[in-house]
Amino acid sequence: MSKKNTNNTRSIYQIKVTLRHVTPPVWRRILVGADTRLGELHDILQDVMGWEYAHLHDFRVGQDSYGEPNPDYPGDLKNERSVRLDKIAGQGSSFIYDYDFGDGWEHDLKIEKILPVDLGTDYPVCIDGQGACPPEDCGGPYGYTRMLEVFNDPGNEEHEEIVEWLGEEFDAEAFDADAVNRLLQ
Repeated sequence: MSKKNTNNTRSIYQIKVTLRHVTPPVWRRILVGADTRLGELHDILQDVMGWEYAHLHDFRVGQDSYGEPNPDYPGDLKNERSVRLDKIAGQGSSFIYDYDFGDGWEHDLKIEKILPVDLGTDYPVCIDGQGACPPEDCGGPYGYTRMLEVFNDPGNEEHEEIVEWLGEEFDAEAFDADAVNRLLQ
């Protein structure tokens, strides 16, 4: 569940989020306050991509990594809750959001534009996108590709199992911005 930003920010970042290594393509275009903290951005990304908050994550910005520090795993991970987006990225900047280190869901985040605040808009908001989010724990991009092959092949011996997992109506190319924005609000 994402945290709703107020319109106190001075500018808005338009970010294109692209899930790497999947076909059909999965991407979202979102508007967030420039002052959004990376921890809040994680929550926003979970909602807009369709993930379920079930795994560890980090942001990789140049040589720096941001996430939720854990005393059981010391390292150079910086606390995402104390870093604002506008302090690590500007227009044209790109960085990576990595979700589920086992499956390896890497997302490219590109700051496409910096826009003025529209007082009639509640941020964050998803303005465009393509493709359904892969299901959690399906084995990353390779596992998802394999899952889709089986799903689309009724003659495959695993077909019924995959249909049960995904649901008969699963459409890898489906995207519903209204549903995403209901989650964000």
